[in-house]
Amino acid sequence: MACVLVVDDDQGIRESAALALSKVGHRTLQASDAAAAQRLLREHRVDVVVSDIYMPGDDGLALLQSISERRDPPQVILMTARGSIETTALAHRIGAFDYLAKPFDLSELIARVNAALAKQAPAAAVIEAGPPSRIVGSHRSMVEMYKAISRVAALDVPVLILGESGSGKELVAQSIHDLGPRSSGPFIAINCGAIPDTLLENELFGSTRGAYTDARQDRRGALSRADGGTLFLDEIGDISPSFQVKLLRFLQDGIVTPLGSDKGHRVSVRVVAATHRDLKRLVSEGTFREDLYYRLAGYEIAVPALRQRTSDIPLLAEHFRRHVSEELHRKISGPSQSVLDALAAHDWPGNVRELEQVIRRAVIDSGSLLDGKAVAHAVQAIAPRAANSVAPQPANDDREGESDDLVPLDEAERRHIETVLRATGGNQTQAAVILGIERKTLARKIKRFGIRIGDS
Repeated sequence: MACVLVVDDDQGIRESAALALSKVGHRTLQASDAAAAQRLLREHRVDVVVSDIYMPGDDGLALLQSISERRDPPQVILMTARGSIETTALAHRIGAFDYLAKPFDLSELIARVNAALAKQAPAAAVIEAGPPSRIVGSHRSMVEMYKAISRVAALDVPVLILGESGSGKELVAQSIHDLGPRSSGPFIAINCGAIPDTLLENELFGSTRGAYTDARQDRRGALSRADGGTLFLDEIGDISPSFQVKLLRFLQDGIVTPLGSDKGHRVSVRVVAATHRDLKRLVSEGTFREDLYYRLAGYEIAVPALRQRTSDIPLLAEHFRRHVSEELHRKISGPSQSVLDALAAHDWPGNVRELEQVIRRAVIDSGSLLDGKAVAHAVQAIAPRAANSVAPQPANDDREGESDDLVPLDEAERRHIETVLRATGGNQTQAAVILGIERKTLARKIKRFGIRIGDS
């Protein structure tokens, strides 16, 4: 039997609520205002408080705030006939279990009280975290990757990083830079898949005043800005054959010639590239230059997919719990074992990036990482978007027996994208929102499928 305190200045509502709760076996106390409720809370062990918001003297929100500061506070259900988004948000922020709109059926009140009584915070799982690090994980595949990074970082050679979208390729590139001889120099990252050829050339090589419309001043490109440091070229497998020639020329002679200029200058830059594509297959198909591939792949590092190292999920969940706690400026409990079980049951097509999004969504929805159902709901809400952004496996992937159904699936996806682009008049930003993917992912798919915007 639980003790429920009903607080309301309306005697009829207060007594009918108390009577209904008594009939189902709860012991009840009644108070007509916040001050009387505080006295009863000091004198009795109360499990649930059901309180009106608008009352003479201190209101229900002030009572909730006071209760939340108590050691081992009871659950609080607020009720009001004059609800607003502001009071609902404030009640949630302070820590109300539920918010009930008047008038309500007494059966609904009983159900909410029983739900509050059933809510007991599960204990957080014991996770033995490793030392602070840029990259989180202790699976043997990660240890092999760490060894590869440490071997090549000190050597001033180009590195090609292979891995699925969201697996952490840029973190690997940053680590190579930090552990290498150029760590005191700049680290410049460029996403090649999100930039059209003409803009990519300008972004990498720079331009002179008057080189193109609106070029009112000289612009230093990324290669010049990275002089003495590292240039990270993400999604290198998405660059066009014509731009591959320009990049190869730079890798051969180290000369940067800005757009609109006939004079070049030499820079000293370590190039680290990354891709989610199988470059060896692209070379065999003739869409990626073999000489450029060998220039980029002075050394290859494979980043394992999250589903290949599920034993790292508890470490990553704890890492992101801390990160989101700092980001949202709130204390976050967990992760509990039910949360870890829910995370382990997912296939993670979006890899570590998807996991971080799931953790953030679950925390915003439930206020902690203790509810496995909240995490499962977050996975369902986020997974389709992450799945749409997943690209083909890198060359080192060990999956067997790829299905031959990929071609018709690609055709279906192409038609769907064309339909959405037609509906948005070719507006890629709007189309990306409708499709539930990032704009750069849409740009990559448009390029991959050869979709012409004007014809969509």
